[in-house]
Amino acid sequence: MNKILLIISREYLSRVKKKSFIIMTFLVPLIIMAMYGLIGYLILKGNEISGPKNVIVIDESGVFKNKLTNDAGLNFTYLNISINEAKKNIKTDGNNYLLYIPKFEGNDLSGVELFSEKQAGFSVTGTIEKQLEYIIHERRLIQAGIDEKLLSNLKTNIVVDTKKITSTGEEEGSSGAAFGIGLACSILIYMFIFIYGVQVMRGVIEEKTNRIVEVVISSVKPFQLMMGKIIGIALVGLTQFLLWVVLSTTVTTVISKQLMPKTQLEQLQKAPIAATTVQHANNGTTDVLSGALKAIETINFPLIIGCFLFYFLGGYLLYSAFFAAIGSAVDSETETQQFMLPVTMPLIFAFIFSINFVVNNPDSPISFWMSMIPLFSPVVMMVRIPFGVPTWEIILSMGLLVAGFFLTVWLAAKIYRTGILMYGKRASWKELGKWLFYK
Repeated sequence: MNKILLIISREYLSRVKKKSFIIMTFLVPLIIMAMYGLIGYLILKGNEISGPKNVIVIDESGVFKNKLTNDAGLNFTYLNISINEAKKNIKTDGNNYLLYIPKFEGNDLSGVELFSEKQAGFSVTGTIEKQLEYIIHERRLIQAGIDEKLLSNLKTNIVVDTKKITSTGEEEGSSGAAFGIGLACSILIYMFIFIYGVQVMRGVIEEKTNRIVEVVISSVKPFQLMMGKIIGIALVGLTQFLLWVVLSTTVTTVISKQLMPKTQLEQLQKAPIAATTVQHANNGTTDVLSGALKAIETINFPLIIGCFLFYFLGGYLLYSAFFAAIGSAVDSETETQQFMLPVTMPLIFAFIFSINFVVNNPDSPISFWMSMIPLFSPVVMMVRIPFGVPTWEIILSMGLLVAGFFLTVWLAAKIYRTGILMYGKRASWKELGKWLFYK
């Protein structure tokens, strides 16, 4: 046990003392926040940066003349010429388009074409389609003798509040919050396993290639070396992750306190809008914020955090044993490809399955069994837990994950103890099978 602790200490300290670890620990939260800030800025200011799009409309039907509405991104101009003449005389490029609307009978509009030298963006075509649909819809209402304002007043927005019936009574719930939390946890676990699992594999390959392992093996058993390396790198990853959380939270809090009040005050001072409009906007904003806060309050954060840390480490330890075995079986990283795909496929499948099926059917039998199988449970169970999972299912899943880890380590150790001293021979799946039965 003391030897394993020494190896853990060596693996941990040798990595956290590196300049790259310190630099990335502080830079990653800032880079991520800057990236999202830049994306948000480009989305909000996209039309200003790229310039307005000019759309010349040739409306042979006469139905849409002067009805298409200009906005921040599109400016409509109407010309009373033929489409062939327009194609010859009007230049189209990235910011200039030619919209042709043919004659049509009734209200069945078809054959609308948008011409440009470059492919029109999704937002351009989407905005034009929505406006055309709205005008046709309004026309149909008028022809049917229906007052659109009256029809709008008859519409009712209904919000369904989800509640869970438990042994202690009713509890508030939120499908949106559960979906968001489950998805975020599964993505983090998925990324953590790949990033730090590959570090284990690379570390084993490096020691094997440099023949360092021959000296180390003379003092410790292969199993002790493998376990020390896996746990040491796990602690490195956990340390870095926790530091990212603390730094991100601190930076976000400081920025929000320093900038938000000032920004809101400037907007209120500059915006020339009526008091009633301000009140209406404030009510809408309040409703959104209260809804978001209410959704967050439905999440059992102590349970989520506890389970996340367990599956975070449990999934890593399980797959890292495989990565260590792969690293011991090859002489270079280029030879790992034949072994990587079968090992990583269960993790990839679990992630895709979770975001497409489990989030919609968290209590289905398939979701239950997938959350019990150790190769899938770190991702699948973390998606299910925010929706509400019985305690006995969580305990059973955790127990099976621990058992799966020990089984995986036992199998990987058999491959590791042989492969770590094997040089110059390209291993195959058949060869790995033989190593499992060596005494």
